Amino acid sequence: MKTSIAALLVATAFTFATPTVQARGCLKGAAVGGVAGHLAHHHAVAGAAIGCAIGHYHATHAHRTHRMHHAR
Repeated sequence: MKTSIAALLVATAFTFATPTVQARGCLKGAAVGGVAGHLAHHHAVAGAAIGCAIGHYHATHAHRTHRMHHAR
């Protein structure tokens, strides 16, 4: 019981101590990757992680391209 309370307190402290991150594209990529991973012999978690990384990369690239074209 004491271990679970300590883990909860540590998790809460990390939640409030971490800076806000921008997860552009991560949720959409994770959803698609999770489904694809599940269909590929039950690797949904790995698919979601890879999908999140790829989705974030594409969203960041699109944002930079959009910002560069409108900066002129």
